[in-house]
Amino acid sequence: MPQVQANHLTIEYEDFGPKNGPVVLLIMGLAAQMTFWPDAMIKSFVEAGFRVVRFDNRDIGLTSKVHGKRAPHPIAHVAARFVGIKGLAPYTLHDMVADTVGLMDALQIKKAHLVGVSMGGMISQLMSGTRPERVASLTSIMSGTLNPRLPGPSTRIASALFLSRPKGNSRDELIARAIEMYSLIRTNDPDDDHAELKAKITQGFDRSYYPSGVRRQLAAIIATGDLRPHLKNVTAPTLVIHGAQDPLASVEGGKDSARNIKGAQLEIIDGMAHDLPKKQLPKITQLIITHVKSAEANAAKSKAA
Repeated sequence: MPQVQANHLTIEYEDFGPKNGPVVLLIMGLAAQMTFWPDAMIKSFVEAGFRVVRFDNRDIGLTSKVHGKRAPHPIAHVAARFVGIKGLAPYTLHDMVADTVGLMDALQIKKAHLVGVSMGGMISQLMSGTRPERVASLTSIMSGTLNPRLPGPSTRIASALFLSRPKGNSRDELIARAIEMYSLIRTNDPDDDHAELKAKITQGFDRSYYPSGVRRQLAAIIATGDLRPHLKNVTAPTLVIHGAQDPLASVEGGKDSARNIKGAQLEIIDGMAHDLPKKQLPKITQLIITHVKSAEANAAKSKAA
């Protein structure tokens, strides 16, 4: 896969579809590599005429790892933030916005339609508020505003995902734990093929296993804090998609994003948890395609006026 140098990093990316098509830039979430984007979604975007770019965030996959300063323990970090202590994280989501802009610069992309999931949705929202001239439209999926007054994940979910440790260190044990953790937050669908999930997680593990990077990404989220002050500056057409049954990022977070971004469209998907489930994927994909095409049409009208 190709790489570019951007923001002092080597960023691994993939590029699909027509080079002259409107750019849909996919930004993944915490601990997730770019390979976690569903192939069917990318295929649909390309068939709709879009150029699709996806990439590994810093500290994950085949993009540069930010070695050096360790991330603080999540509980200690949250407590420190609560009493006003800052600067404990090696980087923040603002740095990850700079990574994204740097990738666009390297690929000579002036504007992109951002589609972000979870942490990627936060990066997309923050970029839309701080670098609005680079954003053609925004789609934030299963994300939120980091509003401290909103409910977070349950203690059971948070403890399992962020505080528990693997029982062993063999490849099979680590993959089994990743599947177990992901199963806690994914959509409950008895017809879904768990073999596909196992294959995806196994592929990701063999491509890159780097838990220190995940810890630093989590620290970046905690260190960045409330996104709402930036959302008032978002001018791009915005679509917010959230699962009604999301156990990790409460649906209230999605509602808060839509509430704080002027003119945002909110779509709550019944039965969806914290993933891009196969059963709901066609609906989610079509929502994004319609949103991006509408943004493109409106931009063309404004340019012609």
